[in-house]
Amino acid sequence: MSLRNRVTLIGRTGKDVETVKFEKGKIAKVSLATTDYYINGLGEKVEETQWHNLVSNGKIADLMEKYVAKGKEIAVEGKVVYRSWDDKDGTKHFITEIRVDQLLFIGNK
Repeated sequence: MSLRNRVTLIGRTGKDVETVKFEKGKIAKVSLATTDYYINGLGEKVEETQWHNLVSNGKIADLMEKYVAKGKEIAVEGKVVYRSWDDKDGTKHFITEIRVDQLLFIGNK
């Protein structure tokens, strides 16, 4: 495993897991919110939330499908992947995803 492209995130899922099944397996997708707090120049506490697109397959996809639901607090580790595609109208779309290969359940049941 290379450490050159690794990310670790802890946050709460924003929706239930979406599973796409294929002939040779499945892919599980879910969004994860991570929130940071800081004090701005005026001394005010500011909350900043980032949303991350998580994608997994194999055993991790099975675990996510079975145990992860909206609002669940999880920790993930994976690889940052950038994808692009053209839709039927020729418009180019871009997405950043975290390909999850480690999953840890934290927080309340």
